[in-house]
Amino acid sequence: MGSPYLSYVEECMRTKRFREATIKTYRHWIKRFILYNCKRHPSKMHNAEVERFLSYLANQRNCAPQTQATALNALVFLYREVVKQPLSLQLDYRQSKRQPKLPVVLTEAEVATLLQYLSPPYLLLAQLLYGSGLRKMEALRLRVHDIDFDYANIAIWDAKGGKHRRVTLAKRLFEPLQQQIGVARQYYERDLKIDDYAGVSLPHALERKYPLANKQFGWHYLFPSQSLCHDPNGGELRRHHIHPTAISRAIRQSSRRIGITKHVTCHTLRHSFATHLLQRGADIRTIQAQLGHSDLKTTQIYTHVINMGADGVASPLDSL
Repeated sequence: MGSPYLSYVEECMRTKRFREATIKTYRHWIKRFILYNCKRHPSKMHNAEVERFLSYLANQRNCAPQTQATALNALVFLYREVVKQPLSLQLDYRQSKRQPKLPVVLTEAEVATLLQYLSPPYLLLAQLLYGSGLRKMEALRLRVHDIDFDYANIAIWDAKGGKHRRVTLAKRLFEPLQQQIGVARQYYERDLKIDDYAGVSLPHALERKYPLANKQFGWHYLFPSQSLCHDPNGGELRRHHIHPTAISRAIRQSSRRIGITKHVTCHTLRHSFATHLLQRGADIRTIQAQLGHSDLKTTQIYTHVINMGADGVASPLDSL
């Protein structure tokens, strides 16, 4: 039987229209925090216990800085929105210092071979990950009207950090995308005939501003799931997008089938997009904008994997 308190915390997050992935992640860290403190109720704890838990993640668990930051965000939400006793802005804890991993990058030949072993709709998804540098969830959450054929770009809304951007669209994907839009329309027209169909889910603010948009085709997902499901926020019957594990599994299996020894994930295609643009002489600021990075230092990590070696230094061994 699940924890009534954690269920209540989940409900608070759903009321605030948090994404399901965020709800799952925050619940995980709040549960770990409670277990670490011998199941004491959060209302009986505060800054000191949070500081010890975050230091434990750095010292004993050797968590990455991003992981520790996610745990902190979960606890900030818990104490601000649920316990109603916000944490101090000056928490004193040991911050994780583990160095980030270098990105895994495929060669252009490896990307081409990988794509040959994928079938629709995963082929088109992978082509968008590599051809436009999208994150996995950015590709899965694409709506039909996000594709701009006139200017060959894709609108990415409410991405990581709540940012919007436009990215390049390969012209060779025009025809496959038109075909995928046709597939999405078939699902759409079929769903409209179902009495209980409540339309596609929308961000809360848009749902209030455009109350009829949930049944307009342009707002529907470009990569719809094969089956309808009930929305966890309100129980309405809707059609969501393809599940993230499906595309992850397809890419992983394809890479194994063709014998790639590198650890290949959906994000590997995004890494490869950035690295191959650098190799072709693209300006790093342009790549930063395409990837949606706030800090240029995040983008500069790709300079470490180009053919000439770290920071563009050629090895003296090559001249012997």
